[in-house]
Amino acid sequence: MLLITCPFCGPRDESEFACGGEAHIVRPADPAALTDAQWADYLFMRKNVKGVHFERWMHSHGCRRWFNAARDTVTHQFLAFYKMGEQAPDIAPVSYTARPAPRTDPALPADPALHTDREGAR
Repeated sequence: MLLITCPFCGPRDESEFACGGEAHIVRPADPAALTDAQWADYLFMRKNVKGVHFERWMHSHGCRRWFNAARDTVTHQFLAFYKMGEQAPDIAPVSYTARPAPRTDPALPADPALHTDREGAR
């Protein structure tokens, strides 16, 4: 379960919120002047970053107000919450290019062939 902090109501369960996608997307000044490719780019192309991402959220089962949040897309940790119209916080990007070491459970044997199910069958 995620705990999301509404800037107006305080911390609440994630089930009270709806994500509205990427934040800070500026609408073109003259949409009629855009080509079909440019309009499609505005409508559909998003950053989809691995790391810090700025999103719009609505407190749909609370005050029903929109706000922005900075969230790490790898860990799902929220880093900041701020009201619409406010400047995005300056958050340093996190690098996820290095692969983490494999996780091992010291309670299991090192050889996967030795792992058994509940009944002890291989």
